[in-house]
Amino acid sequence: MARPLRIEYPDAVFHVSNYGLDNQRVFPSAKYFDAFLEVGRNPFSPKC
Repeated sequence: MARPLRIEYPDAVFHVSNYGLDNQRVFPSAKYFDAFLEVGRNPFSPKC
């Protein structure tokens, strides 16, 4: 069964978090972490 559609509205604030399994790193280097942050800052980034 699919999840219900997400409610979206203008100027909404989203909480995004990342957790590694068994204390593993989520991003292998700072370069990947910076790219992740840039996607969140850019309003024209593709939506997941």
